[in-house]
Amino acid sequence: MLFVCYPKCTTCQKARKWLDEAQVSYTERDIKTDRPTEDELRAWHAASGLPLKKFFNTSGLVYKSLELSKKLPSMSEDEQYALLATDGMLVKRPILVGDGFVLVGFREADWAAALGK
Repeated sequence: MLFVCYPKCTTCQKARKWLDEAQVSYTERDIKTDRPTEDELRAWHAASGLPLKKFFNTSGLVYKSLELSKKLPSMSEDEQYALLATDGMLVKRPILVGDGFVLVGFREADWAAALGK
């Protein structure tokens, strides 16, 4: 399993603690230093079943400074994928990539259901 996070993010820290306590084996990846590629984002989006907008860190400084709340509605999906791939801090976190599922953001009940915990 791949756990994509920003180590300083408190939500990511809670998710890591939950994974550890649930004894889930995972590989951790820092979203800031090893940002997701456009191909990864496309695959994760497809597997997640979520709208693409859910992959944006709407509370982040980069999102706000680029005024993306105004720009996203007129951007194509291709443009959105390309933009997300430019900066890991634009991507909502944590992301848990497992066999047949992708979870975006940490909601304990969703993670427990997906992992059978």
